[in-house]
Amino acid sequence: MALSATVFKAEVNIADMDRHYYHTHHLVLARHPSETDERMLIRLLTFALNANESLQFTKGISTDDEPDLWQKSLSGEIELWIDLGQPDEKRIRKACGRAQQVIIYCYGGRTAEIWWEQNAKHLKRFSNLRIINLSKEATEALANMSQRTMQLNISLQDGEVSISDNEQNIDLVPEQWFPAQ
Repeated sequence: MALSATVFKAEVNIADMDRHYYHTHHLVLARHPSETDERMLIRLLTFALNANESLQFTKGISTDDEPDLWQKSLSGEIELWIDLGQPDEKRIRKACGRAQQVIIYCYGGRTAEIWWEQNAKHLKRFSNLRIINLSKEATEALANMSQRTMQLNISLQDGEVSISDNEQNIDLVPEQWFPAQ
């Protein structure tokens, strides 16, 4: 018998001073049985980092031809493709060919660094690609915020992110690996 997804609900208050975006989103996340709390909360974080009314979660981990999140135009073109982890070059090439902009959010500490070292020279040819690393300490702390019903406040200012719930606060600075700033 196949395991089904676990449903999580999140009220996310976003205050993005860098983009002047202030909004509360009521989100429903389906966590695939093979997905960890850490990865699910990273999906939620990446939503907040790129939030707008058109950004949406996809089938994600259970499909090969969709990213974790995407934003489509009214005519169906993919404006933004967001993947998590360390996708292979073939997947990134396909994403860069299909979408106007592609963002890869890496996490996992040393494994992400090794992935970048092995793939950097091949990926630098894509002009519509951004690669951002999230620190292992921050993403592991983020996993501790996982609850079936969550209320999160996420503030972004000067490239720094603060995530809080009723019990804890996490500060992180996403590190842009490509293009170099």
